[in-house]
Amino acid sequence: MKTILIATDFSPVARNAVNYGIDLAKSIGHSVTIVHVYQVPVAFADGPMVLVSLDDLRSSAEKQLDQLKSDLHHVHGNAFKVYTEAILGNVVEELQHVADKLDPFAIVMGATGLTGAQRVLFGSTTLFAIRKLTYPVIAVPEGKTFGHGIKKIGLACDFREVVDTTPTRFIQQFQKAFKAELHVLNVDFQDREFRSDTPEQSMLLHTLLEGTNPVYHFIEEEEISTAINRFAEENNLDLLITIPKKHRLLEAIFRRSSTKKILKEARVPVVGLH
Repeated sequence: MKTILIATDFSPVARNAVNYGIDLAKSIGHSVTIVHVYQVPVAFADGPMVLVSLDDLRSSAEKQLDQLKSDLHHVHGNAFKVYTEAILGNVVEELQHVADKLDPFAIVMGATGLTGAQRVLFGSTTLFAIRKLTYPVIAVPEGKTFGHGIKKIGLACDFREVVDTTPTRFIQQFQKAFKAELHVLNVDFQDREFRSDTPEQSMLLHTLLEGTNPVYHFIEEEEISTAINRFAEENNLDLLITIPKKHRLLEAIFRRSSTKKILKEARVPVVGLH
């Protein structure tokens, strides 16, 4: 049985992501593994001072995970498999280590943290996870529920180097698991991004996605992230797949101002696939 790996900081938006991840797991017959990565708080005066003992930190994290697990079993029944783990370290690094052991179907995280600094830190961690982790990362917007499931998946694509950069296996895996429609979204304005090899690249992508019956949408708009958000909402997409890479499409989506828009304001969960 595969598992869904869920990261939590126990904030309301992270708890919402836990609920989303559980409903996702139940829809495809997977278990869930909930991980809390804690760090040692340090204060600086004349020098660094550890404010809380490691034993206290670990005990607090484990108690919160136990309570969360108990709450989930109360709602979903003891037959539903929920595993938990508290780990000291860097969030993204430890998630990568756990994922390497478990080979999860996906990693689910809240798009932001609780308030103030937590919102900034957890949101930044989620963005960093999308960029760095070598497994699919689903960033769940605040208040988003699994609802009717995943029936429509959007794939943001710029038709560049598609053979080298398209994670075909993961895309097909998601589309097959949910029997969902696949919509390929390309945003351009007055052919600024059109190149001599664009037609060839689009045909190569169509070949790579053979069997998924993709529907293509060519959106005429200057602001890429705004266009993608609007299309996702107007067309009731349930999931938006992005492919983090260094050229313009993902730079536009994931630069600082657009990160806030995608991970804080988007109503559609965003999946980072490498």
